[in-house]
Amino acid sequence: MPFVCPPLPYAYDALKAKGLSEECLKFHHDKHHAGYVTKLNALTADKPELQAKSLEELIKTQKGGIFNCAAQTWNHTFYWNGLSATGGGEPTGAIKAKIEAKWGSFDKFKDAFTNTAVNHFGSGWAWLVKNSTGELNVVDTHDAANPITDGLTPLLACDVWEHAYYIDYKNDRAAYVKAFWNLVNWDFVNKNLE
Repeated sequence: MPFVCPPLPYAYDALKAKGLSEECLKFHHDKHHAGYVTKLNALTADKPELQAKSLEELIKTQKGGIFNCAAQTWNHTFYWNGLSATGGGEPTGAIKAKIEAKWGSFDKFKDAFTNTAVNHFGSGWAWLVKNSTGELNVVDTHDAANPITDGLTPLLACDVWEHAYYIDYKNDRAAYVKAFWNLVNWDFVNKNLE
């Protein structure tokens, strides 16, 4: 069965008041995210054994174009769910306690994550992850890379490919990351922590 690009979990204009325009979301989701899905389906069209696998299985077992398109499809779906029109602010629940235990305060964590996202060289992702013992960390990955391949559990992602922000922020990644903090869906992060 072909892979599908899930719809956004909110309307295209839902994040506008907090920093991501309808135009940006339409272009990012409908062109870039959907484009990875289209390419993944083309690459696996004559490989039913691969089309029967989950994106996570493809991320763990494939290389090259199939890996890139599967990972970018997964990464984008995860990213969209990590944003919310009612998001932002300080974390709540279990993730708040875990962040404070690791970094000492939300502000110190936010600085660490922001520095990773803003200073990432080239295209990629900034992630809050959990390792197998439950310890949190901030990591970055290049291009389509995903922390799943390193045995880590993604909790939150910030897309730092220019296509994520150039419509609204041109090449000002720092301004985009500042807006990102107004959108973080802490309920989603807590769900991923479980």
